Amino acid sequence: MSPAVRPWRRVRREAAAIRDAVRAAPRRTVVTESVLVGLVLLCSLTPISLIPPVHPVPTALLGVWVALLVPARRVYPALTILCCVPVVAGENVWATVVAPCVVWSAARRIAPARRAWWVVGASAAGSVLASVAAQSLSGLPTMPYLAAGAAVSALFILLPALSGLMLGRRRPLTGLLRERNAYLEHARLLTDEAARMEERARIAAEMHDLLGHRVGLISMHAGALQLAAERQAPPLAAQAELLHTTAGTAMEELRGILGVLRHQPCEETGERGTREDLSALVADSRSAGADAELHWNATRPADADARTRQAVHRVTREGLANALKHASGAPVRVTYHDEGDMVVVAVVNDAPPVPRPTGDGNRSGLVGLQERVGLLGGALDAGPRPEGGFALSARIPARPSVPPVYANSSEPVSGGAGSRPPLSTEVLTWPRLLGGGCAAMLVLLPTAGGALALLIMQVLD
Repeated sequence: MSPAVRPWRRVRREAAAIRDAVRAAPRRTVVTESVLVGLVLLCSLTPISLIPPVHPVPTALLGVWVALLVPARRVYPALTILCCVPVVAGENVWATVVAPCVVWSAARRIAPARRAWWVVGASAAGSVLASVAAQSLSGLPTMPYLAAGAAVSALFILLPALSGLMLGRRRPLTGLLRERNAYLEHARLLTDEAARMEERARIAAEMHDLLGHRVGLISMHAGALQLAAERQAPPLAAQAELLHTTAGTAMEELRGILGVLRHQPCEETGERGTREDLSALVADSRSAGADAELHWNATRPADADARTRQAVHRVTREGLANALKHASGAPVRVTYHDEGDMVVVAVVNDAPPVPRPTGDGNRSGLVGLQERVGLLGGALDAGPRPEGGFALSARIPARPSVPPVYANSSEPVSGGAGSRPPLSTEVLTWPRLLGGGCAAMLVLLPTAGGALALLIMQVLD
């Protein structure tokens, strides 16, 4: 292969790589770069037609050259800074003003910093030498001209490169700071979660040891009472059986609560909120002496979320218990129906036949129901009826969009002990970002002043 063919093939490979990179780049990036190239061409070539230069062709070529450097800075940043030498030393003042922006953007993409400084130093020296060479065509350059060339190199190459390097070195430090903040926040969340788990396990152990023991004793004595009642007092056997069954149900519910405290949300509690479950609750209330009935008006199969069905079960049970306690002997109606994506359950009782004094309840059951329904995105209404009696109703989404409160996740539980929403990493990095950005922008102030002065002199001439 001849030496002349090798560079040509290398150029073809580079052109193919650039074409592939353009095709793979996001559309937004391609559009942005195209707009920037168009603006640079407009700023570099339009003033030439208004103020004709001495050498129009080289001046126009410099405008096109600086426009080509705009997209090249992304792929070849070091080469782009070196190619800014003829722009800074040329006669196209409008292209020279654009050169600091290209140098600033390209310097941010060069790593390591030592290589960047070598490239910037070579470009600054090259611009001074190019200015001297251009002046030497008409005679030996004077000392003021050399000083002016050095000042232009410093303003349009050194200072923009310094600002770009400051911002470029800040980027990995900012990313490292974000990662560190995210790690610390995650570690704090894990610590809070471990503390909550330990406290919940301690509460579960205390409930198991104390309440479990007491409820177990009640169930055992209720069983013995049932056997004795069947032999000695048959009329009381049904009540004793109900007491024994209720104690067993309480033990099963206690196990379910202990499973929730131990982060076992999938443990079966028996509260499925189906028609059979609500019928069982109504039947238990009838066994206790209430005149209760169930009206099931569902228009489609019961495919509600497990949390919704459990909430329906809890609302029905609380309403029947309150009716039995505060309105003994009054008719009680349990109604269930669906409204689109919502399910509605209501427990309504009439006024009791014999007025009873207001109890000393603290409404803690209703408060707990309101919190449970509210967490699912529903609404609970409870209050006396105008015609007498009491009404308890709940509208609950069939498919709640909120996550389970007791689900295992790395997110903090709202209102949990020792937890708070994590601080955004942007809160921690913005002061550092602003500090580094302000320092980098201050470095560019002399460059902006020099570019403005150069444009004013060009317009005045």
